[in-house]
Amino acid sequence: MEKKIDEIMKVLLESWSIESSSKWSKDNPAKGQCGVTALVINDIFSGEIRKTKLPGGWHFYNFINKERYDLTASQFMENITYKDLLSNREEAFADTNAKQYNYLKQKVSSAFN
Repeated sequence: MEKKIDEIMKVLLESWSIESSSKWSKDNPAKGQCGVTALVINDIFSGEIRKTKLPGGWHFYNFINKERYDLTASQFMENITYKDLLSNREEAFADTNAKQYNYLKQKVSSAFN
């Protein structure tokens, strides 16, 4: 699983853009990408979407095979104290929109096909 996550992380770094989050910047490509990324990772690997409350709001990430995968943690300067609260696709989708989700899903899917 770690090898697959490493591969998908490379794809995400190349795919994240202003098209996948209005908060994106070259200096911080993971910024604002947590909800949309958690959804796309959930599409590919299933598992669960989890969340933790941070000063800026909810932060979403994935739990797969009893392991936490937070592929957007690099957007934060401080360490995250994870609460690992169970979330769902609806909550994560509230952090994005259909255009951003479809863009990222297409970019990631095409890289793996």
